[in-house]
Amino acid sequence: MVGRILKYITIFILMLCGQNGFAQGHLFSRVSINTNSVYVGQPVEVSVSVHTSTWFTKGVNPGNIKVNDAFTVYFRSVNSSERINGKTYSGVRMIFHVFPYSNDDIIFPSLDINVESPKEGTSKGVASVIKTKPVTIKVKPVPPNLDRDKWMVSPEVSVSENWIGNIRQVKVGDVIERNITVDAQWLVAELIPPVMWDTVQGVSIYPSRAEVNNNKTRTSISASRKDGVKYLFEKEGKVIIPEKVVTWWNPKISRLQQRTLKNVEIEVLPNPDLGMLESIKDSLTVLNKELIEEEKEKAAFSFLGLTLKQIIFIVIGFFIVTYILYKSIPPLIQYQKRRRERYLKSELFYFRKFEESLKKNDKNIILNHLYLWLDHLNLKEPTIDFFIKNYGSDILVQRYCKPEKPKYREFKEAFADKKQWQIARDKYLKHKKNTASGIAPLWINP
Repeated sequence: MVGRILKYITIFILMLCGQNGFAQGHLFSRVSINTNSVYVGQPVEVSVSVHTSTWFTKGVNPGNIKVNDAFTVYFRSVNSSERINGKTYSGVRMIFHVFPYSNDDIIFPSLDINVESPKEGTSKGVASVIKTKPVTIKVKPVPPNLDRDKWMVSPEVSVSENWIGNIRQVKVGDVIERNITVDAQWLVAELIPPVMWDTVQGVSIYPSRAEVNNNKTRTSISASRKDGVKYLFEKEGKVIIPEKVVTWWNPKISRLQQRTLKNVEIEVLPNPDLGMLESIKDSLTVLNKELIEEEKEKAAFSFLGLTLKQIIFIVIGFFIVTYILYKSIPPLIQYQKRRRERYLKSELFYFRKFEESLKKNDKNIILNHLYLWLDHLNLKEPTIDFFIKNYGSDILVQRYCKPEKPKYREFKEAFADKKQWQIARDKYLKHKKNTASGIAPLWINP
């Protein structure tokens, strides 16, 4: 009793300490966050831990986790051991990073975690499912004076660029490629804003497909995005490629930071062979059109964040499951129907009807259901005397086998004891089983 009280006090103290959790016997769970308010795109570290007063006999499985309006990255798990009220608890702490991408508050959902752990005093692992409490995280919108399309949150950002082609020797009809790469710590690539290319007089611009990459180690998360563009120079003279400013919010110092790529001046020289200009322009236009159509197609076939490939798999899976159900349900219905028919003809059905009749204060109804049940037993003599003398419990035999048969007023006492009839039935079934298997029958009342 004292141990149980200490257990509940332990869980109560954990909850008072700002930790959300559920207890289940020798198991309990906790959920904690490093902050309860973040900007859009700023990660929240969510720690989900499961503890046992014994040990885990199998790896802890948190299952698939989806947080609406957020990207969720499983970071790592850490084994732990702590002592609470004189008792040592083994624990596994699973760390997630959640990146909200909308202005709405997000909820880290309640999880059903599959664990296997022996109960106290035993050594065999028992499978259990322990629930965690949901946690609400407040999301602050992008400050009104900043551009939402350029918003990015990271403690460390690096920006680099490279040019493919000689920007110091450019003539009309030349194509120069420019790539800008943004590397950000503690961010996912989906939240790095794309580079917006400025229009330049006398230059046609053809953006390339972006390359994104997410990197995760045991100690950090980082991401990169590379945007490219092809410049086709169509007129001679001085051309200025505008500077690019990459801005981000640093949560460590709560300040806006930026990195500027300086503008580039290019002197475009004349080209006597202008015939190739239109051919190059047409080729780049076709490539750019294909890229745009591909992006439109990807967007058109995106539903609830699913790609076309994922939707196709889901649809195929739906039809497969539907076909299986179509083929399996009719036989299952027939099986259940036959099973029901067998049950309605079984001694168990009539015994249960007899049990129900014991609730009624009507001797005729009770006796009628009793005889119906006895008729479905494999007895040498389907009589009350034979059944009770051979299989009745000691109490049932004592009540029934009197010099005189029970009178009506004694009928309830003699017959309406449901428990004694169940004991008698179990004794009959055991005898029947032993007889069928060739085992010598148990002692039977004379």
